[in-house]
Amino acid sequence: MTGVRVMVVDDHPMWREGVARDLTEAGHLVVATSGEGRQAVRVAAAARPDVVVLDLQLPDISGVEVIQGLRAALPRVRVLMLSASGEQQGVLDAVKAGATGYLLKSAAPAEFLDAVRRTAAGEPVFTPGLAGLVLGEYRRLAADPPAGGSGDDGPGAAPRLTDRETEVLRLVAKGLSYKQIAGRLGLSHRTVQNHVQNTLGKLQLHNRVELTRYAIERGLDD
Repeated sequence: MTGVRVMVVDDHPMWREGVARDLTEAGHLVVATSGEGRQAVRVAAAARPDVVVLDLQLPDISGVEVIQGLRAALPRVRVLMLSASGEQQGVLDAVKAGATGYLLKSAAPAEFLDAVRRTAAGEPVFTPGLAGLVLGEYRRLAADPPAGGSGDDGPGAAPRLTDRETEVLRLVAKGLSYKQIAGRLGLSHRTVQNHVQNTLGKLQLHNRVELTRYAIERGLDD
């Protein structure tokens, strides 16, 4: 894919500049950087990045609050958390707020750059071990939903998916990548992407993380 429009949000100037340099050298366009959460939300609305690389800990507001602000201003933006902390609650809070992926700062540069590319394509990307944590939490929530329901309009309100869309959704819920799904079903990578995008549109969801939770709540990950 062509270069991704990226914004980097981190309160450590040397780290922020290093990440921006790596992205630029890899052919991506760094449209903005910021060291504060509130400023990041304001700047992102004008810079319109495809992906925001975001630290969880910022000096003014939390990374979770930044995600919420970004999603309100730019509903289609993808957020990749890049944090030194892999603390369970922080990871879950970020994903529930709308982060597409969560990578630890100990990741190798090549792993980070691959994560940015995959995040831009809408794929959830997690440091090894964190994906299982997120899926486990979604299964727990599906088994014990909060009072008031899961936010659906009621029984039978879900839009009808085609057999192929349901098949793709089932594999998404199992944690397979687009490439793996394409290989499993004998489809092209682009076709799988199209099925996922169509399903997101029908279900009025924003990303694969929300799609995975939807599928798990309906037992499609079995």
